[in-house]
Amino acid sequence: MKPVVQADRTGCGIAAVAAIAGVSYARAKAVAASSGIFAHDRSLWSETGPVQRLLLRFGLHAAQAPSSFRSWADLPDCALLAIKWHRQAHRACWHWVVFVRDREREYVLDSNASLRRQVRVDFGRMQPKWFLSVMRHSPGAVYAPARHRSG
Repeated sequence: MKPVVQADRTGCGIAAVAAIAGVSYARAKAVAASSGIFAHDRSLWSETGPVQRLLLRFGLHAAQAPSSFRSWADLPDCALLAIKWHRQAHRACWHWVVFVRDREREYVLDSNASLRRQVRVDFGRMQPKWFLSVMRHSPGAVYAPARHRSG
């Protein structure tokens, strides 16, 4: 899986879905907008519903409810993680990242444009609060998952 850099300051959820779906940030943002999901909407980084709905548009399915983070070893092969969890105006907020385990390694895709590298293995520095498992779910998808394209 390849990283996608967020083009909007608050577009981490869109970028995370783009990485999992294998599409560009621009394409994921357009699909999100057609679904009423916008990077500037606080619900994108303070609720799970918007990313769950966007994943479905790409033929992917996230768990309905978050699971508490216990250890990196306990994570599924693909998961959306909530890191940098904090409260803002009495509302929980976080930064979405993607955990990936493939045949060769485990890593986190972090869409933050200010990072030198969006592929992270500094697990001790990240402090996930919880995660959503992500599974393939092609039937009924508006857009089938595609190979990653830059842009």
